[in-house]
Amino acid sequence: MTTGVRLIRNDQLASTVEYAYAAVADAPVRSIWVAGACPLDRDGRTVAIGDYAGQAHQVMRNLVTALEGAGASLTDVVKTTVYVASSRQDDLGRAWQVYREYMGDHDVPSTLLGVTVLGYNDQLVEVEAVAVLAGGRD
Repeated sequence: MTTGVRLIRNDQLASTVEYAYAAVADAPVRSIWVAGACPLDRDGRTVAIGDYAGQAHQVMRNLVTALEGAGASLTDVVKTTVYVASSRQDDLGRAWQVYREYMGDHDVPSTLLGVTVLGYNDQLVEVEAVAVLAGGRD
């Protein structure tokens, strides 16, 4: 099944990055904007306190669930932003490694940011996404 998402690489830009530089979704498409997926369990509790990788796993599971609720999957994603509450690149790397495990070969354009604080108590990781569905499928 094709998703309608085409990832763009450019040999004029560094090939060492773990994401495509752009994504194209040809019309007609249905767009889906996913709020930042947080490391919350079903009861709204923050999981894996103090564990960047543990929280990233919960975040990605929640992102998958949110996308499924809109009739989409990770392969329909065209852009993500990964927020990590840390100024240490090692911490960002731990969250990014888990994010990449879930995204696999679908290496969409993404921004990885270290931020001061996120919205929930003890929250370390959040991922927001934009997805498109080819032909506006439901």
